[in-house]
Amino acid sequence: MIGSERHSYGVYGVAIRSNLRLGLPEYSHGAFAQVECVAGHEAEFAAAIRNARFDSPRGSWYQYAFLPDGSTYVRWDAVGQFLVSADGRRVVCRPDDEASDESFQVYLLGQALSFALVMQGFEPLHATAVVVNGTAVAFLGGNCFGKSTLAASFLGAGYPQLTDDMLVVQASSDRVVAYPGPPRIKLFSKVASTLTLCPAMTPHMNDGTDKRILTLEEPSSCASTVELRAIYSLVSPRDACRTTDVRLEPLSRREAFVALVKATFNRRIVGQDRMVRQFSAMATLAERVPVKTLSYPRVLDRLPDVRAAVLADLEQTSN
Repeated sequence: MIGSERHSYGVYGVAIRSNLRLGLPEYSHGAFAQVECVAGHEAEFAAAIRNARFDSPRGSWYQYAFLPDGSTYVRWDAVGQFLVSADGRRVVCRPDDEASDESFQVYLLGQALSFALVMQGFEPLHATAVVVNGTAVAFLGGNCFGKSTLAASFLGAGYPQLTDDMLVVQASSDRVVAYPGPPRIKLFSKVASTLTLCPAMTPHMNDGTDKRILTLEEPSSCASTVELRAIYSLVSPRDACRTTDVRLEPLSRREAFVALVKATFNRRIVGQDRMVRQFSAMATLAERVPVKTLSYPRVLDRLPDVRAAVLADLEQTSN
């Protein structure tokens, strides 16, 4: 995974320069940010976190600390550790010996990279997106809300995925564009096997979960920037268990703004500057893109009904 050569990749609209081999497409022009990802030594991490005050709960497998020089240290046991520079332009990383390449890259290109993006002034969303008729459709939701499962249903019906779990968008004068994430999806084993998307022996996301990491090839993965057409905010599974129907309800601009702020990726970085930026970015997004709540029973055999309802809603709004 780590070599002496330098690589250039593109993901989320970010140009990544790295001495690690990553499962990403090569860099293409048009990136709005740059991040350097390099392999680090254990001594470098030990020196950086000496006397650091960790904000994570005692005994947690996830540890993070904001360091005096403005950089951030994050670690996931049995996965790896990362140092993100204060300006977000450099990520030093070191995989644990037990970690698979796939698992390590999921955390590098998701959680760790989100620190770099936020530090550079961008606001990623906790969302999964698929491409329908050349435009992006995003599903907002927290952990275990069913974003990836719903996206997998679209994949099984021939609609490519744009990104899984983290979505980066940019607003221009006349539209909002969404950027492709890594060509992979994370699914629980039962979901992947039921939807016939799981190759044999795909690696686990980490030791504490049954989620598997599935690499996507064309045409199941979209590597192009596309216009964001609609956002569906998934109702929590706890609330959805009270219904047997698939329901889509439009949100007012105020309600959409609140839903988008709640779906901001990476809540560890706080402060007045970020709050002002979040409010501005989410207000613009709520104004430009329709946001609706999506409620449905969390039963796998109902996914075709949910997919059909979303597709019908998109068709209706395009007329």
